[in-house]
Amino acid sequence: MGIPVAAGVWTGHPSAGLMATLGAFTALYGGGRPYASRAIALALVACAFAAAVMFGLWLEGRPWLVVPALAAVAMLATWLCNAVRLGPPGAYMFVLACAAGTALPVGDLSHAQAGLLVLAGGAVAWGLHTAGALVQLRGPERRAVAACIQAGPGHPGARRAAAQALLDSWQMLVGFQPIPARRGGELERLRAVNRDLHLVFASAIDPSATPADRDALLERARALTAEAGKPAIARPRGLAQDELPHGYPRAWALLREALAPGSNALRVVLRVGLATMLAGALAASFELGRAYWAIAAALLMLHQGFDWPRTVQRSAERTLGTWAGLLLAGAILWWRPEGAWLVLVVMALQFVIEMIVVRHYALAVVFITGVALTIASGGHRVDDVAGLLLARGVDTLLGCACALAAFRLLPPRADDRTLGDGIAHALFAVRDTCGVLAAGNVSSPAARTVRRDLQRRVFELEQRLDDALAGSRAQRDAAERLWPAVAVCLRLAYRVLAACWEVERNGTATAPDATPLQPGDMPRVAATLEALARAWREFGPPPPPTPLPPLLREDVDDLRRILGGGLD
Repeated sequence: MGIPVAAGVWTGHPSAGLMATLGAFTALYGGGRPYASRAIALALVACAFAAAVMFGLWLEGRPWLVVPALAAVAMLATWLCNAVRLGPPGAYMFVLACAAGTALPVGDLSHAQAGLLVLAGGAVAWGLHTAGALVQLRGPERRAVAACIQAGPGHPGARRAAAQALLDSWQMLVGFQPIPARRGGELERLRAVNRDLHLVFASAIDPSATPADRDALLERARALTAEAGKPAIARPRGLAQDELPHGYPRAWALLREALAPGSNALRVVLRVGLATMLAGALAASFELGRAYWAIAAALLMLHQGFDWPRTVQRSAERTLGTWAGLLLAGAILWWRPEGAWLVLVVMALQFVIEMIVVRHYALAVVFITGVALTIASGGHRVDDVAGLLLARGVDTLLGCACALAAFRLLPPRADDRTLGDGIAHALFAVRDTCGVLAAGNVSSPAARTVRRDLQRRVFELEQRLDDALAGSRAQRDAAERLWPAVAVCLRLAYRVLAACWEVERNGTATAPDATPLQPGDMPRVAATLEALARAWREFGPPPPPTPLPPLLREDVDDLRRILGGGLD
């Protein structure tokens, strides 16, 4: 943030330096990605910031188009950022850059020149954010593998955290690798370590494991994570391409899933559109000026898809933090720092924000407000500081109120039907995974895709339960009634996944008779799981008992009994 401002001050154009800081916000993204993937992602982010500012400048002379255009940009950015898991601050900064373009004091600069300034700020962030590759090229991958220390869970919460960490680490080691791994190199070593950790996790979720067994597995996990953090050492071999588990699906698949009719991801996008349109229209009708501030506040409350309690909490923190931050912003605007003082103020404010934003959001908002208004002033004197601060405070209050109203109008789907549908999806995924398990070939690319999809169905079902527990009284009641069924379904899914890893560990892919399921079991297993899934989807009568292999028998019987016992 300081370099663009310093360059502007040094050349005698501090307003141009402040404009370039919009591109410097590129540094907020991609912190956990491998350096090659990070370089590509940050380049796209920097270009998107430049394009957003140029579009905002184009909107400046078309006030009737500003609100609907910004609402459309907010929806588009929310869809893209959430689907591809870009991470915080997500869609917010893109919309803020576009919105700021509608009110930037550009002077004699053309739209293209303003875009190039923003792109220059992004280039500075790109260079600093990728410079670590010169020191420790595989540092992000090592940290991702080390995060899997959660292996060896003793309760469902830890099990979920471990499974999520393992999936994220495979995304780092496989999905975020645009350059093929060098044979015998550091990336191959980390993949082998991560595979060993996955085998430990599969053993740890065995319900028959004793406390001593779990302690031994945890020690093994610690040893593996310590190995991952060491400099490159020789390993017997890397992993062949067909031995690599998959990370998340391709970006296009995730984007299509995010638009699935009735999905909560689509509801988040629609909620953002409703809130931003409402906030922009009200701000414009009140003639507050710079309606984008209200639009940005509404978007910030909703784009991450938080549940109702967290949205209310975040709205309160944003409102109170902004009103307190207006005092800081007013002092800065009254002082109007110049030269080196302007550089230091921007750097200090952004440094404090990054240090406290995760743990103390309300306090961070105080400094966010200060740096935002400092940048928005463009280094020029503000004639009516009190009027500007009052308008920005009302804008924030209005945006947060519109966000809460939009949430109540379009709440997440988290009722009985949603949970039943989630159980059905998981059972269909269990059926598909049982098919590759019975065939004895759990390591082919197709089999790994099936296993990956089952894991994602597990996460989806757990998220649906979380949404219900954080929802209305009726949704919480539904979660209470269906929690036992969800727990059993998750246990069944993890048992099947663990069985796949056990087959892979023992090298039984070429010996189908050694697998816990046999090809002759599949017609009966598939028919039973399909019938049970349809029954849960429709809350109909459970299918009659069917003899099943020991791997499935207990959990399938429990799901039948829970459904047959009624839900009231």
